[in-house]
Amino acid sequence: MIHMLLLFPFACQQEQITSVSEVISAQQVNPLVDEIHDTLMKRALSSDEGMKQLISLCDDIGHRLSGSAQLEDAIQWGASEAKKIGLENITLQEVMVPNWKRGNESLELTFPKKQSLPMLGLGMSIGTYGTLEGEVLVFSSFEELAKSDEVTNKIVLFNAPFTTYGKTVRYRSQGADKAAEKGAKAVLVRSISPTSLQSPHTGGLRYRTDKKIPAAAITLEDADRLSRWFHRGIRPRVKLYMEATQFADAKSHNVIADIKGSIYPEQVVVIGAHIDSWDVGQGAQDDGAGVVIVLQAARLIKSLKQRPKRTIRVVLYTNEENGLRGATKYADSVPDPQSHFAAIEADIGSGVPTHFSYQLPKSLNNIDFQPLQNALQPTVNSLKNLGMGDLQEGYAGADIGRLVRKGVIGFGLKMNTDGYWPIHHTHADTVDKINPEDLRKNIAAMSIMAWSLANVEIE
Repeated sequence: MIHMLLLFPFACQQEQITSVSEVISAQQVNPLVDEIHDTLMKRALSSDEGMKQLISLCDDIGHRLSGSAQLEDAIQWGASEAKKIGLENITLQEVMVPNWKRGNESLELTFPKKQSLPMLGLGMSIGTYGTLEGEVLVFSSFEELAKSDEVTNKIVLFNAPFTTYGKTVRYRSQGADKAAEKGAKAVLVRSISPTSLQSPHTGGLRYRTDKKIPAAAITLEDADRLSRWFHRGIRPRVKLYMEATQFADAKSHNVIADIKGSIYPEQVVVIGAHIDSWDVGQGAQDDGAGVVIVLQAARLIKSLKQRPKRTIRVVLYTNEENGLRGATKYADSVPDPQSHFAAIEADIGSGVPTHFSYQLPKSLNNIDFQPLQNALQPTVNSLKNLGMGDLQEGYAGADIGRLVRKGVIGFGLKMNTDGYWPIHHTHADTVDKINPEDLRKNIAAMSIMAWSLANVEIE
């Protein structure tokens, strides 16, 4: 079987539709060609099941770090929800995951004044093995750090303002290595966010060398204040305490469940999200919303009289946040990537849906695109009734990345992220930040795209 992908010309973003009645009214302008799209949209936009499900996950279980009892509770919850929906072949796929524990931690400013500072240790960081005190040197980039000859035995602060997540997150993931190479004994990172209300953002780092130093995130406000002192010739000093510890890998699981295809059951369309989160907040936006979006999309499709032609598979991946072990295990368990027609991911919150991105495997050839473009045009029309635009080439998602590299077409459900980045990986990522109406729109979008990919015929 040959995988193919749509290429649509760029179109201006449609005006967002904010209510069920407006969606139905808009159909007079952009009539839904496919009656099933109409049914899925109406059912999604009139249901509160998704919000109830998300409240259960967030309030009753809470945050879900790899290696924690809460994550395993969430995995059992996910399997139970799949059973309630009536999904088939429910499987818990065993995965060994990192088992990092934060422990107690603190950051204290000792000069030029004394004050406790909000902080969060970065995931996978080592601890300080007692209290570590030192002078803080401030740099706005790796290039600035490289020019300094006074880093030895100092604490480095990277105060790099947010541009995009992809560009700025390198200070979190690589900062400890870069500072250690210059002789620093610890690193502080300006939280990876465009805005802040004195809220530190955690997230993972990667040690690429044997020289490991402790790493923590501080708020945007404190990063700027330390920077102002530093550039006035006043060298701040801080005390850092972190009990962070890496334990032996722990057993976890991916949750896998199917709606078996009626004609091509051996061809699979994956709809996935990650069920783990960081150990702060409730993991509502990241990625509890995604978990609910795919479960509810499956519920809506299962409620139809017709079965999809291809198998639709829900995958709730474990350990996206600090290892991608679940995604790797699932992709490696697929011996023949030709068995997977496409994969869709939801992992950027639950804001107003804007479009689906697509990521094309390098193995595909341009001549494959046009037939699928023609066959899926009704899907594009349907999604425009939700205020969404055409497909746009771009990153599809971390958990399906390995499938894409193996030759599977990747799609990402993209949303407005104005409310996402400010609470990303913070204590504030809680269920009250979720807009139920936006969540319903995302469920509608996922169900329509999943159904379409599972049924499209290529001439």
